[in-house]
Amino acid sequence: MRRLALCVWLSATTALTGAAFAFDNGQYDHVPPDIRAWFKSVIAPNGVPCCDVSDGHRTDYDVRGGAYWVPIDGQWMEVPERAIIRDRGNPVGQAVVWYVHHRGAIIISCFVPADAV
Repeated sequence: MRRLALCVWLSATTALTGAAFAFDNGQYDHVPPDIRAWFKSVIAPNGVPCCDVSDGHRTDYDVRGGAYWVPIDGQWMEVPERAIIRDRGNPVGQAVVWYVHHRGAIIISCFVPADAV
């Protein structure tokens, strides 16, 4: 219930700021149930859910000075330590980042490296 409320709040907040959230308009119909379940189960180290398959973005990444960096909207951004998830595995084989646009800023809420265990 808490997870649903947070996803609804994030969606509403994002909609009010004029930013677009990812929506499942059928483009995720062919995602296997185990992968869909993984996306729904990923939780950031601070206990905040990362939301859903339509909210996560498969991404390239780089490691610079011991920190993860991901490209978002054409710019490379450092992933905050609070967003890095290392203990949920990664069944998709690519890094995944969850972020929102909020008041002109991009906020990275979750990141799972390609080789997460």
